[in-house]
Amino acid sequence: MAARKKVHTKTQKRNLQASDALPLPIRYTNKLVWVLLLASAYHLWPYTKRLHSPSHHSLKGLTFPDLSAVITFLGSLLYLLGFFGIPFVQNDDSGNTHFANPSPSPSSQCHEKKTQNHPIPISLDDEDLIRQVLDGKLPSYALESRLGDCTRAARIRREAVRRMTGREMDGLPIDGFDYESILGQCCEMPVGYVQLPVGVAGPLVLNGAEYYLPMATTEGCLVASTNRGCKAIADSGGADAVVIKDGMTRAPVVRFATARRATELKFFVEEADNFDTIAAIFNRSSRFARFQGIKCSLAGKNLYMRFSCSTGDAMGMNMVSKGVQNVLDYLLQDFPDMEVMSISGNFCSDKKPAAVNWIEGRGKSVVCEAVIKEDVVKRVLKTTVSALVELNMLKNLAGSAVAGTMGGFNAHASNIVTAIFIATGQDPAQNVESSHCITMMEAVNNGKDLHVSVTMPSIEVGTVGGGTQLASQAACLDLLGVKGSSLESPGANARLLATIIAGAVLAGELSLMSALAAGQLVKSHMKYNRSSKDFSKAA
Repeated sequence: MAARKKVHTKTQKRNLQASDALPLPIRYTNKLVWVLLLASAYHLWPYTKRLHSPSHHSLKGLTFPDLSAVITFLGSLLYLLGFFGIPFVQNDDSGNTHFANPSPSPSSQCHEKKTQNHPIPISLDDEDLIRQVLDGKLPSYALESRLGDCTRAARIRREAVRRMTGREMDGLPIDGFDYESILGQCCEMPVGYVQLPVGVAGPLVLNGAEYYLPMATTEGCLVASTNRGCKAIADSGGADAVVIKDGMTRAPVVRFATARRATELKFFVEEADNFDTIAAIFNRSSRFARFQGIKCSLAGKNLYMRFSCSTGDAMGMNMVSKGVQNVLDYLLQDFPDMEVMSISGNFCSDKKPAAVNWIEGRGKSVVCEAVIKEDVVKRVLKTTVSALVELNMLKNLAGSAVAGTMGGFNAHASNIVTAIFIATGQDPAQNVESSHCITMMEAVNNGKDLHVSVTMPSIEVGTVGGGTQLASQAACLDLLGVKGSSLESPGANARLLATIIAGAVLAGELSLMSALAAGQLVKSHMKYNRSSKDFSKAA
């Protein structure tokens, strides 16, 4: 691929539009004219009856207010007939009329970039474009903006890669995908897409409702095992889950000349009297961002400030980063000697196993529990309560401690988290901290029944933004009833998704631990993880 050319910024003159001639913004002007039209029509209505009367065929006797109403009515009518379309129809630089879109689609963005970046002549066919990419004359990353056709760009890039590598990529499909939907937000320089099977486990009975779990995975036995756990939970009356904390974090690192100066900033941002000021500045970044607090840590003269805020139904990394930048700009006024090293100093901590997430939480902190009846343990899970309790202590607690795990006191929480993350358009890399989980099992009701719980302090999910807007992922979110933003309570959909994931992990833990306790693990994987055309396995 050709190296990126240096970008030279230049001031571009804003396009003049018809609405620029108005004294007020167009939306206010239109509303004002409508009011004037209706008011003048109401004032003149009695005169219409007089004009239809045989004894009144003239406008004699009209007062000055009446004449003003006539002029206002005619002027308003002419404006609306001639100018009402201004906010919807504008002229571009070429003189062509087009419909303005306040929220342009990916397709319109692709075509807009084409006109802004000196488009390639239409006469060039695909072969000519491929040669330009191979010769380094046309950067591969610029194909979408130059061509204005995202699908064609993907095809040309794919062929260029094929010729450079000598690899055919026959198994990688390119047709049947909306490449415009990922432009500028999900993936750069696409050459195709990977197909993943999606299975459904359930119903998971959670907090009195039923959910069918979409799981994208290539690991045989995983969906079947989770499905068995869901049955055990349902047959025992269901599970309960609670979100105990909700806050995304970002931790910039700043440096001072001395450690004493760094401590002064630490005391300043942690001072309760400064909370309202910092919150007001932080919350300007978004109508959904709500500042929660700052926790600081020092390393010599370097200060790490861990900001926390609620982010509505978005996962919220971009939202919290904008808020943090606002606060840093404000702090520079009183601490001009502060050197901002990075907006992320790894004290956040994102996409890495970290004790701070395990202890303080990040995203949604959820606890989910269920009491599995003795007969269900025997009939569905094929084991006993005492065997599960003992194995959980030896494996998930003691075994994990021997391994020196960080948040890994579970059997396979990551399996379920990742499968649902991929299916619903979450960031798969955040599976690292989202899979932090401790599984607890205890005999209750005189040792007859099993109390099982999972505590997950850092489930990082959202139902808007990123991959959640792609068609397949949006369909999986819709299956769970959490697609998009909650209209009733901002953040409710994302919190519900986090509880569903915790419930799914509970089901997965129950089933795998039971298989281990009964010695069924190897047998199950030999049955479901081997390539075969034996359709009886589906039973």
